[in-house]
Amino acid sequence: MISPVPVANKEAYRAAAQAQAPLLIEQGALRVVDTWGDDVPPGETTDFQRAVATKADETIGFSFIEWPSRKVRDDAWNILMKDPRIAPDPKIWDASRSIMGGFEPVVDL
Repeated sequence: MISPVPVANKEAYRAAAQAQAPLLIEQGALRVVDTWGDDVPPGETTDFQRAVATKADETIGFSFIEWPSRKVRDDAWNILMKDPRIAPDPKIWDASRSIMGGFEPVVDL
């Protein structure tokens, strides 16, 4: 997931990610990684900022969850989407501008 996050909310974003990671692991996730944009330059044609319509006071939060299979992921999301602890907090970041998707590995070294 790629999300626009106000720079001032870095600690709140980190704390929310830290609190949600165990919930994902409980449902079968193998790995949960949340990152903070510190070198996300603008592009000439497209870039992360335009993709999620960042504002001047925002940076990019990039997250990914590794699942053992799509079935485990789908089953987990059915449970997690009913859990209010996993819902994004609009006081921390605007989830409506986030980009999400599922991807199948093609190289895994």
